[in-house]
Amino acid sequence: MHVIDLRSDTVTRPTTAMRAAMLEADVGDDVYGEDPTVNALQQRLADELGFDAGLFVPSGTQSNLLALLAHCERGDEYLVGMDAHTYKFEGGGAAVLGSIQPQPIVQAADGTLPLQSIEAAIKPLDPHFARTRLLALENTWHGRTLPLDYLTAAHDVAHAHGLGLHLDGARLYNAAVACGVPAREIARHFDTVSICLSKGLGAPVGSVLVGSHGLIDKARRWRKVAGGGWRQAGILAAAGRYALDHHVARLADDHHRAEYLAGRLREIAGIDLLGQYTNMVFIDVPAERLRDLDVHLREAGIRISIGYLPTLRLVTHLDIGDDDIERTVQAFAAFFGRG
Repeated sequence: MHVIDLRSDTVTRPTTAMRAAMLEADVGDDVYGEDPTVNALQQRLADELGFDAGLFVPSGTQSNLLALLAHCERGDEYLVGMDAHTYKFEGGGAAVLGSIQPQPIVQAADGTLPLQSIEAAIKPLDPHFARTRLLALENTWHGRTLPLDYLTAAHDVAHAHGLGLHLDGARLYNAAVACGVPAREIARHFDTVSICLSKGLGAPVGSVLVGSHGLIDKARRWRKVAGGGWRQAGILAAAGRYALDHHVARLADDHHRAEYLAGRLREIAGIDLLGQYTNMVFIDVPAERLRDLDVHLREAGIRISIGYLPTLRLVTHLDIGDDDIERTVQAFAAFFGRG
């Protein structure tokens, strides 16, 4: 049975055409800066997003970590959302590896950090305090896109206080497609941006960090320290280049399928639809039925992330088609219809 995997858009597999591009990639030793396909990917994203340089790295977690290490020194701090990926889901890397203190701020429901909370969290220049150096935002956040006017305002606040600005843009292109603007229109507010190639864009692995020459030079050194130096990485970079050429506009299909899925699930008694944002659908189901639902969906060849909380996230992506959505709806309907 064909398995429908709605756990995340990280589960996508390279298409046949993407595999062909990987097979034909021109490669070299990237630690020496000699892999032409890596170099082309890095410069392509830097140019497209309005920056000087880029750095291809194994993961979004490493990309964000390198950005923090490039912006901050030991004893500095960065301001970040309480539920942001860089703070909550990346192993505390900034503190563990960089001696950088996170200052979490409670996010609003739309993923923004209230501007007054940002200003209130900035420390005075005093030996008692960590030095506030950086503001980190995330777009999309749980599928939500940050408003464009908010990005302008956050940029102005950060720079008025001498702070750098980093974007965890793992799903930057989802945000751009949803907002109907070029990705550069979002990225222009930031000093560094991390872009994940292995989520909705469908590459098998890799992220790119873009920024100024100075910041990327620092990040490149820290990449080596963190064990992230590539050798013939052009095989992987070729997948990223293919994804940027062929898989950006089609993100709208994922958004439309998520919207359709949300509408159909809303009609099923026993499911509480919490919201749908870009390619993500959030639902609540009775906690006492979680285990049985997990078994039922697995038997139907459907995988979703089911833990101990009643809130579930379903993510559409490159490998999910219209028939998969219908089969998912029918499986949920069959489970909740049996009482």
